[in-house]
Amino acid sequence: MNDRNNLKYKILSQQWLILLLIILLISVLTALKNPRFLMLNNVMNIFEQIAVLGLVAAGATILIISGNFDISVGAVIGLSSCLMAMMMNAGIPIPAAAAAGILTAMFCTFFNGVLAILFKAPSFIISLATTSVYTGAALYLTKGVIQTVYGKFDTMNRFRLFGAIPLIFIISLMGCVVVGIILRYTQIGRRIFAIGSNEKAAFLSGIKVTRNKLIFFALNGFFVGLAAVLLLSRVGSALPSTGAGYELQAMGAVVIGGAPINGGKGNIVGTFFGVLLMGLISNVLNILGVNSYLQEIASGALIIISLGISAIRVHMLTKN
Repeated sequence: MNDRNNLKYKILSQQWLILLLIILLISVLTALKNPRFLMLNNVMNIFEQIAVLGLVAAGATILIISGNFDISVGAVIGLSSCLMAMMMNAGIPIPAAAAAGILTAMFCTFFNGVLAILFKAPSFIISLATTSVYTGAALYLTKGVIQTVYGKFDTMNRFRLFGAIPLIFIISLMGCVVVGIILRYTQIGRRIFAIGSNEKAAFLSGIKVTRNKLIFFALNGFFVGLAAVLLLSRVGSALPSTGAGYELQAMGAVVIGGAPINGGKGNIVGTFFGVLLMGLISNVLNILGVNSYLQEIASGALIIISLGISAIRVHMLTKN
């Protein structure tokens, strides 16, 4: 009986394991309905589709565990993408333009952190306000004109490792691995959990909360900027609205992965499977020919259901 209870506890305590079982179940049912689902091209297409979201969610994992939010990342992606595209069209070397895009994203998210600390306001509210600022800046730069880089910056998107695995997915996966290492093996990672669990206790224990929170926001910006680079390579064009929606999807993936919205807990493995589940469901709905508007409803419903499952899981763990 004890062995059975221990096994039950291990399964319940690992949200990623629950997500993996759900992913396998959906995959089997979809494959029975449409064998084309398991074709290599379709599987690689799923990996390509989740690459950008994977990086945005990786950065969001750091912030949410630390008890912070940044819902301006969609606008930041739009601004960074537009800036990179304009620089490339002006003849600036691609590496320099990409670096500028990443640095821009880091500055924007760092600025969010500065404002949140300066005004002692929730980062959610601050980033809600700066969303308009960053979108407006992108509109001012581009005058609302789409910035195209077709044929100039698609090598990264076209490259396939072993002729199959998209390079952008590999980059995204490496980003998740880096976040996992930060969270588990570094001093910064321990501070992320400490501040997210109890900011006042972290301060009293000697942790420089203000400085570390700014580092968390800057780290988030790095992954958001890298996501903007991948997105520009993938779509070949940029608009101020290019990144719209990624902020909510990323937060949803982190929550689906088991991180509570009040911070202090979470892991990158859960986030990755949360991203994979969202990408999988989108792909399944496409294969089954479901209306695109209904897909948006399904995405929102998935987050709500996942919150419910997470609440039930926590209740059962507490009961045990």
